Amino acid sequence: MSDYSPGLHVLATFAAAAGPLTDMDACRRFFEAQVAALGLQEVGAAYHRFPNSSFTAVLALTESHLSIHTWPEHGRATFDVFLSNYQRDNADRARQLYAATLSFFEGTELTKTEVRR
Repeated sequence: MSDYSPGLHVLATFAAAAGPLTDMDACRRFFEAQVAALGLQEVGAAYHRFPNSSFTAVLALTESHLSIHTWPEHGRATFDVFLSNYQRDNADRARQLYAATLSFFEGTELTKTEVRR
């Protein structure tokens, strides 16, 4: 039996001010910059703004995916990222991406779960 770990999945909920939770364009630029800075590869993305200015974003990566869903009316967002370890151990990159996202939104972590796959 192999001791190979397919990757790390980080799932979190955080509180943040409504302003950043409605700025989908800034989030898109931020995610694009993070993907590039961490040496990840995007293979597709979907961004959708809802009538109340909340938004959802899902990025498909060769390493797997990242997503965020915002509820500005409740000051909340959910975030998740899974990065596979196909060619390298990406656990630190998954954690870095979450930490950078929390900082970008000036959020306060409410819950965080790390699942080693």
